[in-house]
Amino acid sequence: MRNLESYLKLKPEKKYIKYDSAKYIVNSSDWQFSKKLYINGVDLQKALCMLQKADPIFFEWANSLIVYKTSEQWEKIKEKTNDYFLLRREFFYYFNIAKSNYKLCLKKEVVKLKDFLYILYSILACKWITQGQSTPPMEFENLLDIRILQDNELKSIIPALIEMKRTSYEDTQIIKTSIINECKYIERYFALLKNIASTVKLLPDRVEKSYNELDKLFYDILINS
Repeated sequence: MRNLESYLKLKPEKKYIKYDSAKYIVNSSDWQFSKKLYINGVDLQKALCMLQKADPIFFEWANSLIVYKTSEQWEKIKEKTNDYFLLRREFFYYFNIAKSNYKLCLKKEVVKLKDFLYILYSILACKWITQGQSTPPMEFENLLDIRILQDNELKSIIPALIEMKRTSYEDTQIIKTSIINECKYIERYFALLKNIASTVKLLPDRVEKSYNELDKLFYDILINS
């Protein structure tokens, strides 16, 4: 659903063996990737730590819809993503996004179309995660699978909302009364997801893998770049 404009930053080897506080986030003012895009970079060390901790944001990067540039090193890292997927982390990441955004939505009479779509996306992502036990696809349309979305009325409405977003301005707004049926769907599924959440909470909260594998990958990338 979202395209995250980020890049992976690899510093010179000496920077990693020097004892100082690592600068993990590199913004476009430090390294000019594009004059038109503001893109944040993440240091290699930080990215591998995020993978080890099963950070859902890392999985969103790995599944980004648009790839401006890739490398052999990044592809090696991507190959490891499935080994570090953690259902509990992934589920609560999208569940909390949907819940907090919907609370804000309820307070407004007019809401941004993209924000409302992201609430729907996050709810369906939760269903995908629990049913498929994998990272949800970034393409919203792929979440409209009959196994994930069984509400036929909503299934016909969502593509129309997606198309409206594609052909309108970034900040296009919609009146909440015009999406009342979708809101009823959200309420219904929040009740379902709350029950699922109580079970998901019992699952492991950390990846039971040592750092050795990622340490080796880090070292290989470092000495061969």
